[in-house]
Amino acid sequence: MDLKKYVTIVSDWPKEGIVFKDITTLMDNGQAYKYATDKIVEYAKEKEIDLVVGPEARGFIIGCPVAYALEVGFAPVRKPGKLPRETIQVEYGLEYGKDALTIHKDAIKPGQRVLITDDLLATGGTIEATVKLVEELGGIVAGIAFLIELSYLEGRKKLEGYDILTLMNY
Repeated sequence: MDLKKYVTIVSDWPKEGIVFKDITTLMDNGQAYKYATDKIVEYAKEKEIDLVVGPEARGFIIGCPVAYALEVGFAPVRKPGKLPRETIQVEYGLEYGKDALTIHKDAIKPGQRVLITDDLLATGGTIEATVKLVEELGGIVAGIAFLIELSYLEGRKKLEGYDILTLMNY
């Protein structure tokens, strides 16, 4: 299936010069969404995944159905102050400033094989921070899966040494 047929390109959003890849039109097509999810599940089965982790919010949209299909748990990665129990935090750089991500301190048991999911690999900062969180808790990043990779932004460079699946490349 050509998944790109289900992605809507929106010019100049959220600001001028950005060519946004809107996955909501993929998600609202049951067959396309199922196909994309199934492809990530196939990849994850080969990796013998124990847990799926995804950053908010689109990492949830990709990761939760994958975790469900694999019959494993899902651990959310969120901005500071959004998780109710004790967390660990990693700061990461943005083009102009810093941001941070958190995960519950007990979300991952040492040695668990983790699949990280998100909708888009762009510059790689969010996923690099997510990898750090997983590894700080003793998890093994067995794979990282995305619907889309914007290869011209070279985010893969921040993830060298990790096994990466992307279903579409721009």
